[in-house]
Amino acid sequence: MNRNIEDYIKPGARAHLVGVGGVSMAPLAEVLKGKGVGVTGSDMRESGTVAHLRSLGIPVAIGHLPGSVEGAGCVIRTAAVHDDNPEIAAALSAGIPVFERAQAWGAIMGHYKNALCVAGTHGKTTTTSMCTHIFLAAGRDPSVMIGGTLPILGAGHRVGQGDTIIAESCEYCNSFLSFAPTVAVILNVEADHLDFFKDLDDIEKSFRKFAELVPAPGGHVVANWDSANVRKTLEGLQRPCFMFSLTDREAHCYADNLAWERGLPTFDIVVHGEKYAHVSLRVGGEHNVSNALAAASAAYVLGVPGKAVEEGLSSFTGAGRRFEKKGVYCGADVYDDYAHHPDELRALLTMAKTLGYKRVVCAFQPHTYTRTAALFDDFVEVLKLADVAVVAEIYAAREQNTLGISSLDLVRKIPGAVYCPHLEGAAAQLADMAEPGDLILTVGAGDIYLAGEELVRRCSKHGNVPNGG
Repeated sequence: MNRNIEDYIKPGARAHLVGVGGVSMAPLAEVLKGKGVGVTGSDMRESGTVAHLRSLGIPVAIGHLPGSVEGAGCVIRTAAVHDDNPEIAAALSAGIPVFERAQAWGAIMGHYKNALCVAGTHGKTTTTSMCTHIFLAAGRDPSVMIGGTLPILGAGHRVGQGDTIIAESCEYCNSFLSFAPTVAVILNVEADHLDFFKDLDDIEKSFRKFAELVPAPGGHVVANWDSANVRKTLEGLQRPCFMFSLTDREAHCYADNLAWERGLPTFDIVVHGEKYAHVSLRVGGEHNVSNALAAASAAYVLGVPGKAVEEGLSSFTGAGRRFEKKGVYCGADVYDDYAHHPDELRALLTMAKTLGYKRVVCAFQPHTYTRTAALFDDFVEVLKLADVAVVAEIYAAREQNTLGISSLDLVRKIPGAVYCPHLEGAAAQLADMAEPGDLILTVGAGDIYLAGEELVRRCSKHGNVPNGG
């Protein structure tokens, strides 16, 4: 039976959310409750998010108990929850329809005048966060769903009363094809998630379908003109396209008068040949200038004044785990970043080298065996940009190591690199090599950030003296 989720998330209906403490599930619960849907949820553990949901009157059970789905009109799950989950199995057995999280968000987007969806192989969280700052500065009271924590929100989501929803839109498992964008932002299209996609061509086809979700009259595709893959993906697209570029004055939006001070950029945003905004960013790197242009372009097509772009971007200091300062150890600054694709890593290390540190020490943890194998040569080359590379063992995430690959294979190709088979060893290695004036980066989408946090803890425990004193 082909069931429409719209029929199950109407006022008076009841929905049960499995994994309700997740970054995109918690705001979904809030939005559904605001629509008059009776919401219950479950999660694997207690958390601040779970406590917040309960304070709103949303019951949350801890653990995946089959009885939790009783009485639900539908069940909504995260992508990480499969059919063998006890709650999902119970729902399917009882004939209760089970929907994906992305389907629910797609249905909700249809109720907003503006659905600003930010997609791309990388830069999504930062650009979605920049858009959030801009729309808050403009007084547009947006609803927001981000795959990370944004300090201004104190969370990764926000439920507003305005006519705009801003959503980070992930291509993995084609989740973003369930969305309903009126403005689709495409930052870049690169080979990634090759445990799901066959190849780059397959990825390009998905992004093309995403762009085609935009309504032909009244919608906009905001795209990075500097990316050859984006241009190829959108070739011949019958949708209004608004292009941004770092330097190309043929683009609808570009940066002009770009200047750098202490690694941070100041520039004019020019739209259709006229200055739209003058921006000073508090985050470094050319990639963040590009992200700012993407956010400003989306704001422009939705009628946001340039003053709000200036104000919003000037208050943006980064999202959680995006070049986030963790503290100091032995006179070295310790930062953490989520970069897990070679292009992200290259942008991060290139930016880091402009900041004036004596050395850039990069502790990198590859994320998934398939990504490491598929992009192996790229990882080798980009890790050479660091003055010292410390490489932790691959973070498996959802995978088994059927490829027989190890971080040691990377280290053997990188002069001076150090292999750490265990995370504890990475923290010890960093402590041993840290020198005053260093920038120590913990990098990856797994749990490598714990190594940096351990360093900072050692410092606070023993005083800021060499090797923890």
